[in-house]
Amino acid sequence: MRFDNRRVIVTGAGSGFGAAIAARFNAEGAHVLLTDINADGMEAVAAQLSGPGKVSQAICNVAEEEQVQAVVAQAQAELGGIDVLVNNAGYSHLNKLLWKITVEEFDAVFAVNVRGVFLGCKHVIPVMIEQGTGGAIVNIASIGSVAPRPGVTPYNGTKGAVLTMTKGLALECARHQIRVNAVNPVAALTGFMKGATGVDSADMTDEAKERLVSTVPLGRLTEPEDVAAAVTYLASDDARFMTGTAMNIDGGRSI
Repeated sequence: MRFDNRRVIVTGAGSGFGAAIAARFNAEGAHVLLTDINADGMEAVAAQLSGPGKVSQAICNVAEEEQVQAVVAQAQAELGGIDVLVNNAGYSHLNKLLWKITVEEFDAVFAVNVRGVFLGCKHVIPVMIEQGTGGAIVNIASIGSVAPRPGVTPYNGTKGAVLTMTKGLALECARHQIRVNAVNPVAALTGFMKGATGVDSADMTDEAKERLVSTVPLGRLTEPEDVAAAVTYLASDDARFMTGTAMNIDGGRSI
């Protein structure tokens, strides 16, 4: 198996992309530590994982440094170390024009999407360096970081920051054989959709879904398994000569 006995942290693993990413790693032999602020969702995901690796859980707000430090310590204690970090946890303000967004909304989206990635990397990278065996970090950005659409400008700004941090970290970590890459998904009908639209994906009208799909040349939105496949590829030895890159998982939306 590609990830036999690898130790993996997946943030935001209680639903959507994070749940699919955790499941893919677990199925391929990894020991996985799930983190999320949603304990019920995380427990439900953990209960469905049936791969050969260990599964651990930790409630964590990725914007809170002490909680991130506790997760890193738990991974070392329960998994024996950290080989892969997937910074997946994310947040979006409601879809509206920038000048209608409050300072509180702006700060909240940057806290999770930028500060959260910063804290995860800040506390995991020293562990990887000390282990001396390299490692892989995969940051979940967004196709909006390279092909923005109106209504989510601060959110897209956070994902642009993630891409820039990904490239800078790739350079800083290369001498330690720690690779840092990113994934840019297009919109998906997951629970995250409600944060951006105010409407649960299950309650979206067919017309609203068709408007989203119409922007994607391949004719559908992202599915969590699409992102999981990209993340596990970038974290695997198959991508051992890739660092500082961003894979567009967007069905051609950015063309």
